[in-house]
Amino acid sequence: MKELQPVNQQVVLDLSETTHEQKTASGIIIPDTAKEKSQIALIKWMGVIDNAEVKPGDMVIYKSFSGTEIEFEGSKYLILPYSDLLAKVVETEEI
Repeated sequence: MKELQPVNQQVVLDLSETTHEQKTASGIIIPDTAKEKSQIALIKWMGVIDNAEVKPGDMVIYKSFSGTEIEFEGSKYLILPYSDLLAKVVETEEI
């Protein structure tokens, strides 16, 4: 098995989780080219980053038009700088 090892404070996000077929209420399939891309993804791998606030397995929001999309071993990934991460998505309890 191969995995990517990001360097220079880069983060690899797994985009395969966010790409799925969508249909309208009348059953028309919306192609990927017509959909607005999600800016939420799962961190798959990270380079060595001191005092990182996130870790692999965390769901994050990232800047639009950031990074480089690649396909590796049949899955889609986005490689982007750690500084392009905007927020960590966390589960909280309702009060």
